[in-house]
Amino acid sequence: MKLTDVTAADRAAVDLSRVDLFDAAYHAEGDPHAAWAVMREQAPLHRSELPDTRAFFNVTRYHDACRVLGSHREFTSERGSLLSQLGHDDAASGRMLVATDPPRHSELRRPLNKMFTGRGLARSEDRIRDAVRSLVAGALDGPVWDLAQQATMLPMAIAGALMDLPEPDWKDLVQWTGMAAAPQDPVFTIRNPHATLAIAHHQLFEYFATQYEARKGTDGDDAFRLLMTMRDGELTREEVVVNCYSLLLGANATTPHTVAGTVLALMERPDQLRAVRENPGLIPSLVEEGLRWTSPASSFLRYAVDDVEIAGGVVPRGEAVAVWVGSANRDADVFPEPYRFDVRRSDNRHIAFGYGTHYCLGATVARLTLRLFFEEVLDRFEEFVPAGEPQHLVSNFVAGFTSLPVRAVPRRVEAVAGR
Repeated sequence: MKLTDVTAADRAAVDLSRVDLFDAAYHAEGDPHAAWAVMREQAPLHRSELPDTRAFFNVTRYHDACRVLGSHREFTSERGSLLSQLGHDDAASGRMLVATDPPRHSELRRPLNKMFTGRGLARSEDRIRDAVRSLVAGALDGPVWDLAQQATMLPMAIAGALMDLPEPDWKDLVQWTGMAAAPQDPVFTIRNPHATLAIAHHQLFEYFATQYEARKGTDGDDAFRLLMTMRDGELTREEVVVNCYSLLLGANATTPHTVAGTVLALMERPDQLRAVRENPGLIPSLVEEGLRWTSPASSFLRYAVDDVEIAGGVVPRGEAVAVWVGSANRDADVFPEPYRFDVRRSDNRHIAFGYGTHYCLGATVARLTLRLFFEEVLDRFEEFVPAGEPQHLVSNFVAGFTSLPVRAVPRRVEAVAGR
């Protein structure tokens, strides 16, 4: 996927009648940013139809994206939130956080909020820093370090601790969530994408069901037990299982790709790395720009509750709408010079974590993780140097990488001592 500037020539080469944003491979091998730029300018409500007659509308402008994501009375989440579910309503509708609308969504979300904000999060900061330090220490183990592969364990370590999941299981959980998020990618595919997704769901649901039984009657303040005991056990076992699945998928499918994509942006722009090194106070701004730039949760799906006028057109009742987050975060009406990676960008109102009721539950944890990662990187290394071609993830849901080989250049001893 191209992340640099979209030129007039790039736009001219786009034929919207041939663009297939449903195709996962297009997001890894094509240039969705060029297609999105043309859609924002010429077709802000663009209808796509698949060969099997399934169809969906594409929303690409920032304010339209916010409206679709933020107005549950106009656009419902209950039929499914992933483009891959198009034509097949979500089996967890009304039971899983991402497949509910208010008031049910608020009931499920409220007890979890305290785990991911305020004092609950403060208790996790040391644990997150330890996980970050363990990750970056591996960069010195050999001449080439694959950041994208190694970064997959970072959110797993944090989510594993918050959910009290045994560490020996983490590697399998990362693999299964990768299969669930990107079943078309060769790194994860087993036989075919449908089989891959079925295997991933079976393994994850079976795993969490087993963990549920093991936790019965035990004490703890982790997110798993919190779901089990909210309102004196209001949730069924199946509801706890699908929400644990959703929490882990959300963590593992996004944060590692922001890590890799932001490091790649810094390798390509040494002046931006230099600016942050000279002023570490820019790290929070770097994190926000990295989130805007990578937009790891690339798309969300919604369905029109009634006929809705939007973006100069009408979405008929019951029709699906794909919100392209990566496009919204390049909208020049909101982000001046949107194709410039700028660690000093102010008023960065990106929607990498979504918008409205479904704003990412783990956003604060992700921001803290990313801040600590770049603090540790700047403390330990002069820079990362490309050591091979990055491999983009094959997915219409997650924008990211399966491989980013780098070589770590340690900081000079005198530079570290002189801090």
